[in-house]
Amino acid sequence: MRIRFAFADQRFTATLDDTPSARDFASMLPLDLSIEDYATNEKIAHLPRKLTTQGSGPFGNEAPGDLGYYAPWGNLAMYHGSYRYSAGLIRLGHFDDGIAPLLKRGTHPLRIERAA
Repeated sequence: MRIRFAFADQRFTATLDDTPSARDFASMLPLDLSIEDYATNEKIAHLPRKLTTQGSGPFGNEAPGDLGYYAPWGNLAMYHGSYRYSAGLIRLGHFDDGIAPLLKRGTHPLRIERAA
């Protein structure tokens, strides 16, 4: 499934993996959240409820452009820099057109919806 993100003047899409957590996330759409910078390699947005962690576990091949869910805090993690798997992190999918939109700094209203 493809989803669309919009914040500030940025518009971009991601493709979700076919996993229980990604399907649970998709069931929440559309969402109006707030996106903010976290550390030097990611943006985060807090979800209104926790996602299922069924079927999750360690993964490899982490890469900028990954869309994740950090279960302990209940937030989306949108990576624009290198990162490594940590306990509680679930990959939900990957951004389709690279990381450029995630480089816009600051805190902004964020809209996430299914792409047509």
